[in-house]
Amino acid sequence: MKELEFRVRGLPAPQGSKTLTRYGALMESSKKVKPWRQDIIHAALEAYSGKPFDEPVGVSVTFVFPRPKSHYGTGKNAEFLKKNAPYFCTSKKNGDIDKLCRSTFDALSVSSGGSVIMDDSLIVAVKAWKRYAIFSDACGGAIIKVKTFDKTE
Repeated sequence: MKELEFRVRGLPAPQGSKTLTRYGALMESSKKVKPWRQDIIHAALEAYSGKPFDEPVGVSVTFVFPRPKSHYGTGKNAEFLKKNAPYFCTSKKNGDIDKLCRSTFDALSVSSGGSVIMDDSLIVAVKAWKRYAIFSDACGGAIIKVKTFDKTE
C-alpha cells in the first residue's frame, strides 16, 4: 500500500463552469482556479518524487480557509476568536465542497498537469472537509492524503 500526505498553502478555489470566449476557447469562470492548481502542483512536487499512482486510490482533503476579521474580537481581544466563531466553513463565497474537490483532483492528475495520480478517474473514494484556520496566523490551503487500497479492503 502506497501513501502520500502533504500540505498545500494557498487559497482553495472551486472549479466552476467554463465560459466560451469569442475565439471559441473554453476558459475557467473563476480567476482563482489556476493559482490554486499551481499551488497544489508545486506542493506535490516538493512532497513526492515517485512514479504517479496508477491504481485505484482514496483521497482525503481538508480545505482550510483563512478566518474573516469578524470571527475575532476587537480592541485588546483582537487576537482572540469569539466564542461563537464557527469551526466549519459554510460560506457560499468559498465554494461548494464538490467543486473544490474537482479543481484539486485535476491538479493532482498527470493528465491535467499534476504529478501524483495518472488520472483523476483512478480516485474511487473521497473524504473531504471545509474548515477555517485554527490560529489567527494560519494561512489557508489544504491537507491532502492519497493512498492505494489493500486488496482486502
